Amino acid sequence: MAEKKGWLDAISDLAGGAMPSAVRDLQTEIADRVRKIPTHLNEFGFDAFGMHPETASSQMLTAALAYRYYFRVETFGIEKIPSGGVLLISNHAGQLPFDGMMLAVSMLLEGEPPRLVRGMGEYFIPQLPFMSWAAERGGNLVGTRENCIALLEAGECVMVFPEGVRGMNKTFDRRYKLQRFGQGFLRLALQAGTPIVPIGIVGSEEQNPGLANLESLGKLLGMPAFPITATFPLLGPLGMLPLPVKYRIHFGEPLHFEGKSTDEDEVVQRKVDRVRAAIDDLLAEGRAQREGVFR
Repeated sequence: MAEKKGWLDAISDLAGGAMPSAVRDLQTEIADRVRKIPTHLNEFGFDAFGMHPETASSQMLTAALAYRYYFRVETFGIEKIPSGGVLLISNHAGQLPFDGMMLAVSMLLEGEPPRLVRGMGEYFIPQLPFMSWAAERGGNLVGTRENCIALLEAGECVMVFPEGVRGMNKTFDRRYKLQRFGQGFLRLALQAGTPIVPIGIVGSEEQNPGLANLESLGKLLGMPAFPITATFPLLGPLGMLPLPVKYRIHFGEPLHFEGKSTDEDEVVQRKVDRVRAAIDDLLAEGRAQREGVFR
């Protein structure tokens, strides 16, 4: 067993030595930041929700490379994120959820202290071999109300995109026009007593411009949408790769709401509209400040 471990360590060292120095430095930085995440671990190195820091660290490298060198992400106001349980609420776009990945990396690399953003995954994830394990070890859970409340009450940072697929698959002519927000996230915040931080992500709306969305075809294929872009389905799966747009992530002031999670829809909707308006303002500010889509 010791001999086998020695060979594995040698192979690992050899692979590490073959990496470009920028990649090795980033890998070291990620591991250091993950160790500083204010999450309680048990004697086996897991948190109460199955997250394993070493696994999360290894999963984050590719996303962090995209963050630093492909999307060249800048953050504004990230110091506004409060400690403890918090809901990050953002616009959503781009056909594939690179915006969620970049938001998560920003909280790990730029946040003080670093935070591991918990994503709420689709219900089919637990049915997929390996994917369920990888998602859980990386800090993500199935997006049930119970899971989200448990995370918030444990002081975790949870991101939610209230537009859902309505935002992610909208066509290019509707970019930066926020789609309808559901009320679920606001009711969660009221039930858990946690603040909401509005976030405007500028750049994702141009990363893969949609020309049309064939929803009926998507339903036939068991998909929530079937986007048509300038490169998809013409180039197959490669057509879904994003353009190298520059990301700017703007964090707003935390919003605190009073009331009950069981309040009437009209009462809750007024609070939802406040969050939506705050994100609209952040998007307008971010678009006005940038010099162009790619810089």
